[in-house]
Amino acid sequence: MGDPGRVLLVAPRSAGGIGRHVASLAAGLRRRGVAVADPGPVGPRSLLRPRSLLRLRAAARRVDVVHAHGLRAGLVASFALGRSRPGRPPLLVTWHNVVPVTGWRRRVGAALAQAVARRAEVTLAGSPDLAHRARELGARDVRYSPVAAPARTPPRRDRESVRAELGARDRPLVLAVGRLAEQKDYPLLLDAARLLAGRDPVPLVVIAGEGPLRGALARRIEGERLPVRLLGERDDVADLLAAADVVAMTSSWEARPLVAQEALAAGVPLVATAVGGVSDLVGDAALLVAPEVGAGAAQVAAAVSRVLDSPALAAELVERGRRRAASWPGEDDTVAAVLSAYTAALARRSGRRPRR
Repeated sequence: MGDPGRVLLVAPRSAGGIGRHVASLAAGLRRRGVAVADPGPVGPRSLLRPRSLLRLRAAARRVDVVHAHGLRAGLVASFALGRSRPGRPPLLVTWHNVVPVTGWRRRVGAALAQAVARRAEVTLAGSPDLAHRARELGARDVRYSPVAAPARTPPRRDRESVRAELGARDRPLVLAVGRLAEQKDYPLLLDAARLLAGRDPVPLVVIAGEGPLRGALARRIEGERLPVRLLGERDDVADLLAAADVVAMTSSWEARPLVAQEALAAGVPLVATAVGGVSDLVGDAALLVAPEVGAGAAQVAAAVSRVLDSPALAAELVERGRRRAASWPGEDDTVAAVLSAYTAALARRSGRRPRR
């Protein structure tokens, strides 16, 4: 058996990095003549819905490969497929991220991750640390498979008009992009914004994204009178990047964050926490800081101030960032790597030695 003719992509509800990657992958597979089936997004309660599992199992009977994205989708797909049997399509799971949790949720998450690792024929990891973790949990064929950022779209509006709309005509603009969720650690960014409020003029921090923590963040911004605006979900990230003086990313964990890729490709200096796969992604093309609360906030504020106070440093980061971005694999490279994993899984099923 060679290349797959039909692939089933299983993914969670996501308008962020996973959703964009799956859409990009689907388009790339279709360009290469692979039919792509979509059972619909995997909601958080899919495991409790037999109808969802039956629908997924029926869809899997008509494809050569099932490719799940994220641990939740991988678990749902593995339950739907059941045990390995003749005619069952191989399961591939891409590990995009981990959710930093503690206590019983951490133990449950580790057990679920181990189940997914052991049930997948091939595990694709978005960062080296994810690949290491998957191997530790018993995954068989683990491949580091960087998720490329979709092709950059040019801004539609000029820099000054966007800055005027945001209220940053005569003040520095610091941009953050991402879901308002625990992983992004926006409280750390708000701590840094409070420290930056001592500058003259005061930088404006804007956060593009939606999520469950919006209410808590909004209350804190209002209560502490922080120089921060929540912009909600935006479809003009290219415009925001072109208007920004600095992009700040304060996540507690990331694999290969799209916002970091987009910032460097767009020529915007990046300040980011040195977590997960971030250091491997950006190298010396960004200012990296420790993620700890308290001292971490001071480091974030200091790094942002360094960029704002030194045009020479900002220009150097822009130049390094563009060189770094040019070295990354593109969307076609990502599709080729995924197709190679599909072929290996199918070859293993047919008894032939898979190629790496």
